[in-house]
Amino acid sequence: MIDLRSYFSPLKEDIYQKEYHWESTQFASLVSSYNLTEFPEFKFCEIAIFSIREFEGSDNVSSEKECKIRKALYHLHSEKIPRICDLGFFKLSENRKDTFKNIEVVCKELIHNGIIPVVIGGGHDLTYAIYKSYSSLKKSITLTLVDKQFDIGLKDDKISNQSFFSKILEAKPNSLFHYSNIGYQSFFVSPLAVDMLNDLSFETLRLGDVNANIQNIEPIMRNTDCLSFDISAIKHSYANANVYSSPNGLTGTDACQIMRYAGLSDKLSSLTICEYNQLLDKNGQSAQLISQMIWYFILGYKSRKNELNPNVKNCIKYTVSFEDGKNEIVFYKSNLSARWWMGIPYKKLDDSQLDCYFVACSYSDYEQANKGEIPIRWIRTYNKLT
Repeated sequence: MIDLRSYFSPLKEDIYQKEYHWESTQFASLVSSYNLTEFPEFKFCEIAIFSIREFEGSDNVSSEKECKIRKALYHLHSEKIPRICDLGFFKLSENRKDTFKNIEVVCKELIHNGIIPVVIGGGHDLTYAIYKSYSSLKKSITLTLVDKQFDIGLKDDKISNQSFFSKILEAKPNSLFHYSNIGYQSFFVSPLAVDMLNDLSFETLRLGDVNANIQNIEPIMRNTDCLSFDISAIKHSYANANVYSSPNGLTGTDACQIMRYAGLSDKLSSLTICEYNQLLDKNGQSAQLISQMIWYFILGYKSRKNELNPNVKNCIKYTVSFEDGKNEIVFYKSNLSARWWMGIPYKKLDDSQLDCYFVACSYSDYEQANKGEIPIRWIRTYNKLT
């Protein structure tokens, strides 16, 4: 393993000071933190939390004073938690390129060793550096952004929180298998951008769709490797510590439910929460919400079922045949968790035989197939495999 300590600065004493008389069930007692003298034994951890105060590509600004999110998180209670370390504050380099490269190196190391980085950003464009860590591991991934817009920008834009996704699309080699956006608001995005993403067989879920049935997000999270959450997707009344916040958006309850689904996903291996502007958080409510989002992520993680793919021997198999008599879709329902998958046949590059790719789905996908309609999730995945 690389020397991670050299990439971080310790937490300030006011975050974990002992005079709070922490109870044994509070996070301050349960998390191994980088204090002024000791760096945590991260190699034994399952989750590594750290902050990156890099806002060069954002109109939000950094604050070197305290850390309201840590203070809120450390006061929360939990009966049991996985092995968690807090690595402290990521050191920024003199130039942005080196900072992004160092983020890539650190996240690569953590992900490679099965440790989930939980990053408290920073601008949303930090997602680009985290995506590059998967590329350097030669992993093909599904990226999910919770955001009120798509952050595509214009072709000649420098990388920023408004343009980083186009840089991911242009990156060589490209490791992006699938992309999902959750909670976009139509008046913030170009219809041309929606059409472009649909043409690429990507998935976009409007805020109204989330409000109609938040359970639709569960299979999206089950298919996700890398989740990046821009808090501007949350209503101003719930998270006002952000210069991009809007009167409309997700509620605090929505945000926590999404994070719980993310934690439950056996596939998800990194989480980023971006665009928190501590200087605007006068009453600490945004910090409270973000700390509770992290709490719900950990709650979900504790309930993982080790079902990265369905164990077909422990599933009920449903075969839906279509009227043409030639085509069918095979569904699997887990006896362990009652979750659903679809099997999608494809040919391996080095083999003429058909293999099966499993994509997480919902019961509504099965119902749709029974009505003679091919689920759009099946079509999008099939298009990528052929």
